[in-house]
Amino acid sequence: MKTRYSLRVYLVGAVAARAGDEASGPALMLAGFALTGSTSEASSLLAGITISAAAGGPLLGTLLDRASRPGRLLAGALVVYAVGLGTILAGIGRLPFAVTVLIAVLTGIPAPALSGGWTAQLPRVVPDVGLPRANTLDAMTYGAASLAGPALAGGTAELLGASTAVVVSAALVGLALPTALMLPARPVREHVPREASVAGDLVAGFRVITGRPPLARVTLTSVVSSVAQGMLTACTVFLGEHVMGGAGRGAMLLSCAAVSALVANAVLARFPHSLAPDAIIWAGALVQAAALVLAASEQPLLLVVAVLVLGIGEGPQLAALFAVRHREAPEHLRGQIFTTGASLKITGFALGVAAAGPVATWSLRGALALAASVAVLAALAFFVIPSTADSSSEDRAMPH
Repeated sequence: MKTRYSLRVYLVGAVAARAGDEASGPALMLAGFALTGSTSEASSLLAGITISAAAGGPLLGTLLDRASRPGRLLAGALVVYAVGLGTILAGIGRLPFAVTVLIAVLTGIPAPALSGGWTAQLPRVVPDVGLPRANTLDAMTYGAASLAGPALAGGTAELLGASTAVVVSAALVGLALPTALMLPARPVREHVPREASVAGDLVAGFRVITGRPPLARVTLTSVVSSVAQGMLTACTVFLGEHVMGGAGRGAMLLSCAAVSALVANAVLARFPHSLAPDAIIWAGALVQAAALVLAASEQPLLLVVAVLVLGIGEGPQLAALFAVRHREAPEHLRGQIFTTGASLKITGFALGVAAAGPVATWSLRGALALAASVAVLAALAFFVIPSTADSSSEDRAMPH
């Protein structure tokens, strides 16, 4: 298995899928804005394609945990997502807008396959001894995708038009198909009889997430943080148009955050015992809150600094989230816990986009201030759930 499918092959596929995912959001917003002239409709498309992940993630994870060839299921999800992007683009301005949003909602159902669905397969790609390093590298693919995706969407929109940016994002998702199909099959020893139904497994997965305080705390904080991140994303078109001199440049601001996220994760990987992952979760939310306050200045230089600071909070927070999930998730529910967590984050992001779009139309500074307040709430939410009496697991350092 290791000779046919290496970690390097896995990472190539993960980067392609996630870059396409990261590009699709800004590309849809830019295409919606260009073709309809409405910022509200543009943000509605992004909200539609992300909000349905809450339904798709848990079910997809359960099916992945049961599948003998999970790679085939991931490949099917990638096809649905890529075809859906093309259908949305074809429908803008040609179909009633409500129908186009409905297509976006359906397209977003398999979106967790591009994030948590891949990560849950790592234990079958690398041996146990290599999992900590692989986990860190996998987390960094999100940073790489966040860097390449928005930059590609914004650059393509500037040079070739917003519609072409959507096509490029769909093509990137399609490039990940071969590596998804090649993912190793589940070992025979894992093919144990399953008496529980799919619904029973869904309930069991949610019980683990809500019943284990470390998992519940990081899940709640990461989801609320995603709401704040979605609010910022909804503001990027406005920031680009009014502060940076072009709507496409606003999408490229997200790439600046990805650069600092990659650097922060690289530094953290060099000093893996410096901070516990649970502490990084809530501290990262506070760093993001400070960045959003700085972005509200609406000054070009300060805005660039703000998104760089934002990445310093986002990158390590994501790596820490993966570390806690791998540490706390039972093997037979790992896929569901990762995809459910991803779907909750995506849904939180969608709610942030939907909430910030109308507010930003009224007041851009007000929308950014609201996003900063939500990020503070994310940090406070970590402490709402009491820790267990035995906190030794929370004191474990980040893997490297």
